[in-house]
Amino acid sequence: MSTLLQLSAASFLLLAGFAALPAHAEPRRPMTPEDLWAMERVSGPAVSPDGRQVVFSVTRYSVEENKGNGDLWIVPTDGGAPPRRLTWNEGTDGSPAWSPDGSRLAFVSKRGDGPPQLYVLPLAGGEAQPVTKLPVGVQAPKWFPDGKRIAFLATTWADLNDDWDAVKKRIDEQKNDKTQAKISDTRVFRYWDEYRTDGRLHHVFAVDLDGGKVQDLTPGLDRLMDFQSADGNWDLSPDGKEIAYAANSTEPPYTTMNSDLWIRPVDPPGPARNVTTDNKADDSGPRYTPDGRFILFGRARRPEIDSDFSRLARYDRKNGSIQVLLENWDHAPSSWTFTPDGQTVVFHAEARGRVNLYALPLTGAAGEPRLVATGGTTSGADVGPGPGGAPVVVFTRNSMLEPAELKAIPLAGGSPKALTSFNAARLAALDLGQAGEATFTGAGGDTVHMFLAFPPGFDPKKKWPLLHLIHGGPHGAFQDEFHYRWSAALFASRGYVAALVNFHGSTGYGQAFADSILGAHGDKPYTDIMNATDHLIAQGYIDEKRMAAAGGSYGGYLVNWILGHTDRFAALVSHAGVYDLMAQFASDGTWGRANNYGAAPWTDPARVDLYSPSRFAKNFATPTLILHGEKDYRVPVTQGINLYGVLQGKGVPSRIVVFPDENHWVLKPQAALLWWKEVFAWLDTYIGKGAAG
Repeated sequence: MSTLLQLSAASFLLLAGFAALPAHAEPRRPMTPEDLWAMERVSGPAVSPDGRQVVFSVTRYSVEENKGNGDLWIVPTDGGAPPRRLTWNEGTDGSPAWSPDGSRLAFVSKRGDGPPQLYVLPLAGGEAQPVTKLPVGVQAPKWFPDGKRIAFLATTWADLNDDWDAVKKRIDEQKNDKTQAKISDTRVFRYWDEYRTDGRLHHVFAVDLDGGKVQDLTPGLDRLMDFQSADGNWDLSPDGKEIAYAANSTEPPYTTMNSDLWIRPVDPPGPARNVTTDNKADDSGPRYTPDGRFILFGRARRPEIDSDFSRLARYDRKNGSIQVLLENWDHAPSSWTFTPDGQTVVFHAEARGRVNLYALPLTGAAGEPRLVATGGTTSGADVGPGPGGAPVVVFTRNSMLEPAELKAIPLAGGSPKALTSFNAARLAALDLGQAGEATFTGAGGDTVHMFLAFPPGFDPKKKWPLLHLIHGGPHGAFQDEFHYRWSAALFASRGYVAALVNFHGSTGYGQAFADSILGAHGDKPYTDIMNATDHLIAQGYIDEKRMAAAGGSYGGYLVNWILGHTDRFAALVSHAGVYDLMAQFASDGTWGRANNYGAAPWTDPARVDLYSPSRFAKNFATPTLILHGEKDYRVPVTQGINLYGVLQGKGVPSRIVVFPDENHWVLKPQAALLWWKEVFAWLDTYIGKGAAG
């Protein structure tokens, strides 16, 4: 099939805007890493109870100070006035939550040296006031319906609960322990970039706004909530009498894990009840409908199968029945919310490289959900009662050529209206080239989809260097997205044609496609990358002597697999890449790896080793740059160091960059700029930049 040099809708709008610039405007220039980090990042919209306004976060980064600063802004949902800044804190403000009467705003703020705390801002005027002063950080505030209390998430110990003096004492004791030994007798040892051996667990608390007393609503809770997204795994019922949360139901040493849905009364706090004991796979993300009749949640079907989609499920609070919605819909809903009347659920879902916005009636109508807004990549949807009571959805949307901005659209349909344009002036100065996409025949004769980013001034009659960007997961996907690490537009600005293949195993293309690599991680994805390369060369604009591949996490794994299976690339870049599958049992999460790898080390080590890049070290010949965070516990830094040692021992040109303070991602501005500098220097050395001749 031929390459589609079609502009995405988002890129077309940007180019149309540029054409309207005044004649004296400065010529546009290619983007740089500094431009990427200058972009203001819009996120987390929360619509007011009357639907007239939306509060959201805007994060700016300072390269000089090497940190970000997030503040809260407000804008009318009809776009009738420009955004107005609400907070001016030097730290990070986020997680806004409107009071039931719309007069106040609760939010989480980090001010000073302590952990983030809860603040309340009167919207009629005045300063934000601290509500908590705890020795632990506060997350995800939710108002009680009477407006007198706020519930939130924080960590404590199951034997201390809300005894904050005792909590502070234990924290200090652990901090002052001279050994700092990390001791565990369970499978939960560390997560992402922290050890999980201090014994603290997430609990739900409530603070009385009059007296400031903080009460534990889950005293004695000794079950694990999701470490990465605990704030999205609990909710307060509309009448304020009950909480629901997702937490692990298995017992230590956690040989297996199973997240279930638990319900617990609030006044007074009572024992928890597990309402999903029938399902041995994960249940997550509980949300009460506004009328309180149902709890909507996500339900997986197959334990420890990473590719398994989460389905929407509905728990009936009256009779305890559970109904799975969209049983035959071949996409995975995420981040669900409701219309104010509780009759419709609004959610995001991936579909062929876009993250779209959908709506589904909770009762009555059946069939597929209705498409409300198409990507790029949408996120953070919230719904309010718009003009005349017709619901309006506010969300962020970004694309390969446009950072996220706030949009509003009637739930009934129409064109999204832009509510913000924080980055318009920056974008007007930049030539981001063009975005395209293509399909080709991949492994097994299946059709595979990829995005393309073309350099500024791209001429298809010339020969250009090719850079494959390989996504992580592997059960993830490249979206039509303004990515701040694997920025296709930024790579293209250097003069490479960037190809972003959504190979077998990628999400957004159906359950079978995602499942197709289980037990064979290096097989079909490698074939897809090779076939995509052949397809692009056949278009006539790729210089096949100047080709490279770069990827992170699983993308780094596939780069390492490529290293042992072909010499057709002039250079490779492996960020946080898996080199030895057996060594990945030092990862922070080892559940499900036997399914991913086809076996476990204690059952069939040779089967695990079958798709390990380390097995093919004898073939390594391609110059390879390795980048890794030392605090990366998902893919331990020894994976990168091991690969580097082998390459150096073989005499293969190689370079390693280890970031001592970074984890699986590179998050600090100065470290990120160094990352880009090293990657560009490596690629420029081996594939050059721009068209040949």
